[in-house]
Parts: sequence; C-alpha cells; structure tokens
Amino acid sequence: MFKRSVVLFLAGIIGISMIAALFVTPGFRQKKMAGNDKLAVIYVEGMIIGGRGQVGLFGEGGGTDHLIRQLHAARDDAAVKAVILRINSPGGTVPASQEVGEELKKLRAAGKPVITSMADMAASGGYWLAACTDKIYANPSTITGSLGVYMPYSNWEELYKKIGVRQEKIKSGPHKDILSPDRQLTVEERAIVQTMVDDMYNQFVDVIAEGRHLHPDKVRQLADGRIFTGRQARELGLVDELGNMYDAIDGAAALVGIEGKPEIVEYGKVSVFEALLGAQTRFTSDGIMLQRLQELLSASPAAVPQSN
Repeated sequence: MFKRSVVLFLAGIIGISMIAALFVTPGFRQKKMAGNDKLAVIYVEGMIIGGRGQVGLFGEGGGTDHLIRQLHAARDDAAVKAVILRINSPGGTVPASQEVGEELKKLRAAGKPVITSMADMAASGGYWLAACTDKIYANPSTITGSLGVYMPYSNWEELYKKIGVRQEKIKSGPHKDILSPDRQLTVEERAIVQTMVDDMYNQFVDVIAEGRHLHPDKVRQLADGRIFTGRQARELGLVDELGNMYDAIDGAAALVGIEGKPEIVEYGKVSVFEALLGAQTRFTSDGIMLQRLQELLSASPAAVPQSN
C-alpha cells in the first residue's frame, strides 16, 4: 500500500509539472515575444561557482552556465535594450567570477548597457561582476568590497596522529599533493601558492581599475580585503549611485531612452515547482551568505582561488 502511494504521488507530481510547463515560461524563452523596448533583470544570488551549480529534477541553477545562458538570451533579444544585474552574493571562485565578468563585457560590447543593483551584499566576486558593468547602484548599507583573493588551507596532521591515521601516497612529483590536509606546506610550496594568489589578485585589481577608471595603485589601497558600506563605497568611487533596484531600473531606462514605465523581463524566473523543490537549496544559499557575512564582520580575510 505504501509503495503504491509513493508511485501515485510521484506520478501526480510529474503529471502536474508537465501541465505547469505549459503555463510557466522560463525567462530566457521570452525573447520570442514581440513588444516594446524592454529592460531585462538578471539575478546573481548566493555563491558564484562554475559549471551547472545545483541540478535538480526540474532544472538547474546557481552556476555560471545558467547565468551565462541568461546573458546570452538578453543579448539575443532585440527588444531588450539594457540589463539590470541584481547582485546579492558574498562572492565565489575567481574563475567563475571572471567567466561571468567577461560575458558581461561581451554583452556591453553588443550595445546593451548593464547596470548593477546591489542588494544586501555584493562582496568580492560579487563586486568583480559589478566592476564589469556600466554603472553601480547600492543601498547605503549594502555590504560590498572584500576585494582580494584567498586560498583556504587546513592542516589536520596533528589530529591524524592523535587518532592513529597515517596517509601514504605514491606521487608523480614532489608537489602533486600540495595543499593536502595531512601535512604542512613546505617553504617552496607556500611560495608557489602565494604566486598563484598574487596573480589572481592582480587580475582582480586590473578588472576594478578598468571598470571603475581608477589607478591600480588606488585600487590596491582599497583592495586589502576590508568591507565597506554602500555609502562608504560611493565616497571611494567603487559605487556610482545610492538607490534600490527600482532606482537602477529608472536609471537604465533613462540611459537607453525609454520613456515612462519600462517593461521588465525577468530572466531565469523559476516555476512554482522549482521554487518548492528548490527551497532547501535556497535555505542553504542564504545560510552560506549569512556565514560569509559573519566572517566578513568578525575576521580579517584568510589567505584558494576564491575572490572572497
């Protein structure tokens, strides 16, 4: 009886989702619709990570692949005249932030301005993306900054000794197990990792200097890992305007000459079923953001390739 109930339940979910698919249109399909000039809103929420992110029964989200598809859809939609990038992110990996940042530049090169609207937080990799856009809006208390790169490393060697665990490795080279948690880094390995962090940091500095029209030396003074409020960031030249998402929308409309209330297209909009089944993912993302906020407010930056 129980198995039959489970089967009927699953069959019902699948049937309902197929019916819902007829009525719920993902944002990036809206490019087929004809209409007046529009503004697109694309959301960057949670950690910025490469690939497909969270993959579930009804789709995927959270990764750069999903985000880049939305950017391509906005570029290909002739009715979309500008894009508002709504960022609420504590950061992410350097490669993922860089990948999306380059796509933002391509979108702008295609003649479509991109305006950033910062929500609670647009730190580190979140700011990397903002720096690749035409204009940045932030709330006065938005947490931003945290400009820099760190590579986390844990050393569990003493714990392993206590519980009697001994790692054995057959390596093809002396540095193949670099950053392994079962031993300390050698002096040479620490220098190798530091050169990687420094290289990625310099790339981050270049992105900010180019996007914000600041001298690299000025950026380095600000990019020591500290965080700023939106109001402080504006005074330092990291943010253009103080305002919420609707201020950014009005600014984007004025920039491209749309009069009156602009029509908005939300890319990446999820269905009711995705929202329900993705609730746990959302809670996890919020938890990560809260944890990251606590880290930013209570500790100095650690030294991976993460732009946090």
